[in-house]
Amino acid sequence: MADLHIQINRDKGGIAGQIASELRDSIRGGRLAPGTRLPATRDLATDLQVSRGVVVEAYEQLVAEGFLVSRVGVGTQVAPKTTPRAAPRQKPSPRPKPVRRASSAPVCAPPYYGHRPTSPDLSHFPRERWLAAVRHVLTTVPSEAFDYGDPGGVPELREELAGYLRRVRAADVRPENLVIVGGVAQGLSLVLHVLSRQRPLRLAVEDPTSQRQVPLLRRAGAHLVPVPVDEEGLDVRKLSGDAVLVTPAHQYPTGVVLSPPRRAALMEWAYAGNRVILEDDYDAEFRFDRDPVGCLQGLAPGRVVLSGSVSKALAPGLRLGWVAAPPDLAEAVRRARGELDLGSPVIEQYALAHFLRTGGYDKHLRRMRREYRRRRDALVRALAQELPEARVRGIEAGLHVYLELPDGWDELVTAHVAQEVGLSTEPVAPMRESAGAAAVVVGFSRLPAHKALDAIRGLKVRMSGQNVD
Repeated sequence: MADLHIQINRDKGGIAGQIASELRDSIRGGRLAPGTRLPATRDLATDLQVSRGVVVEAYEQLVAEGFLVSRVGVGTQVAPKTTPRAAPRQKPSPRPKPVRRASSAPVCAPPYYGHRPTSPDLSHFPRERWLAAVRHVLTTVPSEAFDYGDPGGVPELREELAGYLRRVRAADVRPENLVIVGGVAQGLSLVLHVLSRQRPLRLAVEDPTSQRQVPLLRRAGAHLVPVPVDEEGLDVRKLSGDAVLVTPAHQYPTGVVLSPPRRAALMEWAYAGNRVILEDDYDAEFRFDRDPVGCLQGLAPGRVVLSGSVSKALAPGLRLGWVAAPPDLAEAVRRARGELDLGSPVIEQYALAHFLRTGGYDKHLRRMRREYRRRRDALVRALAQELPEARVRGIEAGLHVYLELPDGWDELVTAHVAQEVGLSTEPVAPMRESAGAAAVVVGFSRLPAHKALDAIRGLKVRMSGQNVD
């Protein structure tokens, strides 16, 4: 059993997070080898003079991220290390059928611009703090910084982002492996453009998935292969293709999290066939019931490309995102960005770097996390009171809920009526290939908690054809 040398700072708080971070670093650094048995939670808690619950929380976090495995009768051990293997020879497979989509748009099909159920509440954009950050940039940054620069992004922002992703998302990333892009959409387009240069790329995608990203992925050169999603996330057993695009932190639209066994299986799939995992760190900022699970990239930085943005945390209109990739791929994406449009606007990049460095970003996220949780809780309570026959699925996270409808309710009609009573809603049918229960996505980011009950009551009345008393 390993003798753990864990340093914690009781003045900082977040003891469970500190323990998890120390163990994570020890595993990555090789000090804790695969298969090493960790002390029992009670013993470690005694050694560190903390409550057992704190150690349990740290262990559970690392089990969820795939760094540890826990089995009854065996205890908690460092997870076996997945090693690259040569891809087995395979017979050429026929060209996959493209993902099918509805031939005509539904009545309430959302536009490719404007408000969506997953958009943040822009009335809470931190205008004063952002203005202060921009003012700081304009008064301190030398004039030469506003010239043509590195298409991969300004060094200050990449440095701050690398530290933030290591601290908050348990990523294994350095500034030189980061490329600043105009949001996740552009990041994915650039990566797929690079990967598909040699040959057509067969890209596995979650089913259901966002209907908005399908044209983007195809235009980038990918042939899409749908893979079912269940309560544990992407069904890795049914994977095929050269790469896969996943949203493991909070799958859209179902709201599930990729389970620890599926995470391990996905790593094995990637290494076994020399394949690439494209990780969209979707909704990772807003988990309400516990700390978010660390990103996949932290487990396998040589196999995973991590994409993220400030679209949910701040505003989609900023068009600021990032790609963290293995060194060779990161360099290829950086060159592709230079060939496309020479990079992102530098003033906004310097402003975001300042916002991160001074703690404004963290403070804003804490504030919005509390507010969005209140709004989600209010919506779920209203649904339980007025529509108990409907089922909310997924974890307590993000800016939307996945709502399975009562028997006999039509998705398109429900979504249309919901929009009329003030609910930001989309039907799920256009997002899926396989059959499934009728469901809609309901956004709550712009639904004040005190209006949730009236909105759901209005939906019920309209759908039942009754009058309000």
